[in-house]
Amino acid sequence: MKDSRSSANPQQLAAINASEGPVLIIAGPGSGKTFTLVERIVHLITAKKVAPESLLVVTFTDKAARELTTRVSNRLAELDIRFNLNEMYLGTFHSICLRVLEEFREFTRLKRSFTLFDQFDQQYFLYQRINDFRELADAQLVMGDDQTGRWAQSEQLMKWLNKVSEEALDPRVLEKAPDPEVRALARCFLKYQELLDENNCLDFSGIQYEALQLLRRHPDVLAQLRDKITYLMVDEYQDTNTIQEQILLLLAGERSNLCVVGDDDQGLYRFRGATIRNILEFPQLFPPDSCTQVRLTVNYRSHPGIIDFYNEWMERLDWEEQGKTFRFPKQILPREDSFPEVPAAVRLGASDEKGENENWHAEVLAFLTALRDSGRLSDWNQVAFLFRSVKNDRVLELARFLEGHGVPVYSPRSNMFFEREEIRLMIGALIFLFPQFPKVRQWAEGAQLAIWDYYDHQCFRAFTDELRKPENSRMLEWARPLAKRHAVLTQTADYAFSGLFYQLLQFPLFSHFLDEEAMQGVDKGRAARNLATFSKLLTKFEYLHYVTVLNPEYLERDLRNLFNQFFRFLKEGGIGEYEDEAEYAPKGCVSFLTIHQSKGLEFPVVVCGSLEAVPRKQHTDLDEILEGGGYLSKARFEPLERIKHFDFWRLYYTAFSRAQNLLVLAAQERDGKGLGKSPSKYFGDVFRALPDWRTVNLTQFTLEKVKEINLKREYSFTSHITLFENCAEQYRFFKELEFAAIRVSPMLFGTLVHQTIEDIHKAVLRGEEHTVTPDAIDAWFSTNYAMLSKKERVFLAPSTLEAARKHVIRYYERENGNWDRIKETEVEISLVKDDYILKGNVDLIRGDGGTVEVVDFKSEKKPDMEKDRERLRRYQSQLEVYAHLIEERTGQKVSRMHLYYTGEQDGNPYVSFTKDDRAIGKTVSRFDEIVHRIESADYRIAARPDRLCENCDMRAYCDTKNWNFREDDR
Repeated sequence: MKDSRSSANPQQLAAINASEGPVLIIAGPGSGKTFTLVERIVHLITAKKVAPESLLVVTFTDKAARELTTRVSNRLAELDIRFNLNEMYLGTFHSICLRVLEEFREFTRLKRSFTLFDQFDQQYFLYQRINDFRELADAQLVMGDDQTGRWAQSEQLMKWLNKVSEEALDPRVLEKAPDPEVRALARCFLKYQELLDENNCLDFSGIQYEALQLLRRHPDVLAQLRDKITYLMVDEYQDTNTIQEQILLLLAGERSNLCVVGDDDQGLYRFRGATIRNILEFPQLFPPDSCTQVRLTVNYRSHPGIIDFYNEWMERLDWEEQGKTFRFPKQILPREDSFPEVPAAVRLGASDEKGENENWHAEVLAFLTALRDSGRLSDWNQVAFLFRSVKNDRVLELARFLEGHGVPVYSPRSNMFFEREEIRLMIGALIFLFPQFPKVRQWAEGAQLAIWDYYDHQCFRAFTDELRKPENSRMLEWARPLAKRHAVLTQTADYAFSGLFYQLLQFPLFSHFLDEEAMQGVDKGRAARNLATFSKLLTKFEYLHYVTVLNPEYLERDLRNLFNQFFRFLKEGGIGEYEDEAEYAPKGCVSFLTIHQSKGLEFPVVVCGSLEAVPRKQHTDLDEILEGGGYLSKARFEPLERIKHFDFWRLYYTAFSRAQNLLVLAAQERDGKGLGKSPSKYFGDVFRALPDWRTVNLTQFTLEKVKEINLKREYSFTSHITLFENCAEQYRFFKELEFAAIRVSPMLFGTLVHQTIEDIHKAVLRGEEHTVTPDAIDAWFSTNYAMLSKKERVFLAPSTLEAARKHVIRYYERENGNWDRIKETEVEISLVKDDYILKGNVDLIRGDGGTVEVVDFKSEKKPDMEKDRERLRRYQSQLEVYAHLIEERTGQKVSRMHLYYTGEQDGNPYVSFTKDDRAIGKTVSRFDEIVHRIESADYRIAARPDRLCENCDMRAYCDTKNWNFREDDR
């Protein structure tokens, strides 16, 4: 087996071999950082004999975690090292902290089935409860005056509440502050914690806050984690915050086997609470000379001309102040190679009359056309445009111009979601179905909202224009009587807005977006994915406003909330469109990305815009009070007045260093002062010093192909494999496209039974089996039901609830006295294949002769062994793979496998199988085939599964679909 380390350069090798104690790796752009991280993990496992589950590896994004997981699993497979991926703590800070909170939930304030907020959920939660905060003394000092409006106040409030969490501030200390603003912030934070607790919710920054509290307040939990995790590695350390540093230092303990990797010159996330001091001061956290420091400075990405350009950019700024230097000195060097002797950094400029764009647009198009005609460009995806923001009018106008001239643009975060045809038509259809909307949207005489113009002209009119066409006559026949009924609704309907959405998908106006052919286009079925996002937004609205059906008493209020508030806030805040994680530059499109989005990526040609930008102050008066008043855990680091310049330089350094073969500085040139000048004074000299692109021979360039990311997707036995086998079309909608299912109530019963049985098992495994009594079980059951029903907003009838309780009590009565047989509960297992990762959960009990037995619980009656033979065969093959993985993971022999039916009243609840090693290969081959079909987008089915169709949200669509059935299965 070839050792990959043999291709490592001396700096990379030093980083790979530095295994003990604190290690700081400064990795310049394109310096092979991911390769070094992967090889360091492999080195720890192979040379240092560290168990993979003793490693904690933190990445900045989920995508980076998936890439690292893929590369590590491939390398370990090459070396024939078997390991259970689930036991390795590999992921983002948030995902790892969430896992720790789940594992030790009983030690936290969180109850089962807690709701996790994204940023919009958090702000909307505050918006709906803003009066609770308005009542607090001096709250306006934190969230602004009431006149600014509830939504603006909730945004400000969210920012400051997250600051308290991210800085790990103690609200009890803030309460005693002399500054009224700080005392008000403490009151707001305590009120917010009270509301979160009451609603069993957790926000994004709260994940880390709760994890830190857990580690600080429960030394036994910390000791357990320290015993388990012996080596820690953190990527992108320049973008970590205060609380993350505190969590890492706690987990590392006295061993201090903490390796951090990053580039201080690419610190971009101060606006999210990150602090550059974590990486710059890292060596000082440990005794003198105990921290190993390695610099990776050889760049394998870029042409030397590009490297020279961004090295010089960093040297243009003075990084010193009062004897302190605010960056590590470094010079990035090109790889040893031959490069085309051609200027690799050029300028592109054009000027227009004020308010015009004609020359600017024409010049950008001329450059792209010349690049294509040079014969060097093989795909538009080799070109990326980078901006500070892709949401401003100037960038959107350029994107629309290029698309209108045959250059497709991929810009998922440009706020164009509500401009898309499929979204405007769907909103228009919903407005048509409620003719009272134009009247009821006015909450007071003369009230006006800017978004109404969008609704009336871009949505409603677009829909009614389509409705008049002969091909849409069937939809008109369906919609007209329904609209009349809604206009004077007298009885509660048996559907809500989301139900109407799913009915609309049956008509060709919408169904043509969903057909398989539409999924194969350049945009990867963007319209279908946008409609899926819209389904999630509608179901989120209904959840937040307790809308289960259309009720005449509340319909006007619900319409106002949906259109005047919910959609308006989403439109103003922006909705990101679908992004394929496995392909950061879709074929056939140029990319329009923010500089932040481009971090960690590379493109053959980078066009860097936003050259009119100037450094912007980011801190507020309250920031200054918190820093200056000593409320933060550390004294001020960078001089306040210098921060905006440091961050500005880092941002554009990151942008320039994305380019592999050609860097283009692009500006719509304007004379003027301040923001009216383009390029601004910060870029003027460097821009003018570059050769014009028209003077460069583009045929002399060699442009790399865009790097392909091979990301292994994860599949679970139940929610992926079984779903696909039952109905591949359901899989396509609810897993691949991610439509939000609205008919999910049967799940509640099974989840409730499973959770309470798990509570019993956890108590036993903690050595507290004496506490497992019928009263304790009733208490667990009630709590679980309260939390589940609160989260799902689904309630069980008293007889159904009692039936679920009896499932658990029957299990207790049968097994009481045999609790010593339980070995592990909810064991996560994974099968790492060449192309994918398969995951599952199972319980283990002790078997005879030192063996273990596998148990999978089913909250239903025991099936008919003859009639349900096919279903039982599937379960058996699934259990065989579970057993195989457990043997590989633990080295323990699995003697038997069981299905345990909690609904079986009088007979034996078990269906047991002996393990057949010969069948495993066949089962895994079947899984391979299913995954291959999923990944090649082959969702054809042999026939419609009538039993599943009855309760499927997509039924109306499927009833009118022109089916192309799989003939080979029939």
